[in-house]
Amino acid sequence: MDLEKIEKLVKIIENSSMLEFSVKEGDLEISMSRKGHPGQPTEVSVLPAAPAAVQEEPETESYITSPIVGTFYAAPSPEADDFVKVGDVVKAGQTVCILEAMKLMNEIESEFECEIEAVLVSNEQKVEYGQPLFRVKKLND
Repeated sequence: MDLEKIEKLVKIIENSSMLEFSVKEGDLEISMSRKGHPGQPTEVSVLPAAPAAVQEEPETESYITSPIVGTFYAAPSPEADDFVKVGDVVKAGQTVCILEAMKLMNEIESEFECEIEAVLVSNEQKVEYGQPLFRVKKLND
């Protein structure tokens, strides 16, 4: 990767809302990170890329994703507790949230037993088909 391409990438991240970015080209990996707001300085690291064998680790993260486009609700009503929170163990078939689509409330259930590691969307957020809603650790795999 030539210096001109690197300079363009730095300008892009400095003027965007991205806080981190990395790209690999051939045997070179470039990582950039920025703290604060657009226009602030960017830190750039240029490293030799790791060997291919090291990068081919199996994916260990699992997600519960949105099966539809809609609005995410963490609880059955504004006064009620959330269906799940970080650290909860969820059984297969247990409701984890509600997605509203076309005025219909769709209860979304876990397809497997898991532990909730992170809630990736906020209440009343619009979500897309396939968007991760929860990062989970599968149990009894």
